[in-house]
Parts: sequence; structure tokens; C-alpha cells
Amino acid sequence: MTLITMENVSESLRGECTRFLLEIKAGVFLGSISASVRTLLWQKVKENVREGGAVLAYSYPNEQGFVLEMYGDPRRKVIDIDGLNLIETRL
Repeated sequence: MTLITMENVSESLRGECTRFLLEIKAGVFLGSISASVRTLLWQKVKENVREGGAVLAYSYPNEQGFVLEMYGDPRRKVIDIDGLNLIETRL
């Protein structure tokens, strides 16, 4: 399972994501895609996000059962502490 959320991005980028994932709410995309498609789609998101931000979450066989990646929001980032993904927020 793959989840991508985006804020303040172009309609064309959102449209590109709907080619592979279901937009369940504005800027929230969900679906089952292969790892290679996920990698290519995430690269496209990062190249076109501009002033906005994006979060990628996907199933992975670790303690939490998923991996998180963030792009574009300098106030938040994913940090790994002993194999756990946590969100670090800077004020």
C-alpha cells in the first residue's frame, strides 16, 4: 500500500498522481503500486512540488510496518531512531 499527501502543488502534478493512485481527498493519494512505479512517481513529485510539500508512506517489513519520506517542508523531517521513523518538528 502506498500513500502520498501533497499540499500547495499544481493541478497537473495531482493529475499525474491520479494515473497510478486514487485521490481519496484533495491532495491525498492511495493505492497499491510496484516499488519501481512508486520510486518513479515520488521522483516526479519531488521534481514538481515547488513551494508545496509532500509525504510518502508505504508498507515495509519493519517494526512499524511502513516507511515515511518527506519533501518540501523545512519545518518537519523524518528521523530514524533505532529503526523507528519519527517526525522532528522545528519551530
